[in-house]
Amino acid sequence: MVELKNVDVHYDDGVKGGVDALNDVNLRINDGEFVFIVGNSGAGKSTLLKLLTREIQPTSGRVFVNGYNLSKLRNRKLPTFRRSLGMIFQDFRLIPTLTVYENVAFVLRVIDKSKKYIRQRVPYVLNLVKLGDKAKCYPGQLSGGEQQRVAIARAFACDPKIIIADEPTGNIDPELSYEIVELLKDINECGTTVIMVTHEHNLVKYFGGRLINLRDGSVAYDNYIEGEGDEIYEDE
Repeated sequence: MVELKNVDVHYDDGVKGGVDALNDVNLRINDGEFVFIVGNSGAGKSTLLKLLTREIQPTSGRVFVNGYNLSKLRNRKLPTFRRSLGMIFQDFRLIPTLTVYENVAFVLRVIDKSKKYIRQRVPYVLNLVKLGDKAKCYPGQLSGGEQQRVAIARAFACDPKIIIADEPTGNIDPELSYEIVELLKDINECGTTVIMVTHEHNLVKYFGGRLINLRDGSVAYDNYIEGEGDEIYEDE
């Protein structure tokens, strides 16, 4: 569960008055939801994600994620908290010198999972993203879409409560964007909460679901919209 209560984030940029990145944001995302977050550049999307991962703290208000009150979370407990999250980035962030299998296994070794668990879990998540036959390949041998699927497998490997996807379709061919969201939908159906930041309105229209639109640091829209089925729209 994610909850923001009366959250403000103010950046002091050295100019009189500074910058208000978020203004009195109240937001709740329940376990098991799939949520699209949209908004123009500077609307507050990046600030929101930094709050959810405890990279920053609010100027005022409270942030709760997965049962943690992030305002009171001690630094020594940050690694434990972050293990409850899976992160997917626009630029993949794979380790080029490791194979696909090793990239996914790496995150499990970091949290001291057993060799037996890794041997079972890694093939499972690679098959989930339809890359079981690419386990011995290196990232440089894969297409952009395949690399993003490895990133999804890596994020899901630790069985996180929440996956945060920050513009996961930004660096892949448009026709593959639907495939990536389909994979995230499949993971969501396994019970994982998915929060996806995107600027691709065609994806939101196609899949539908809960849409949160940030504008000038505030929640301008928060509701459920109907998907358009197999009709694909051009980006707005």
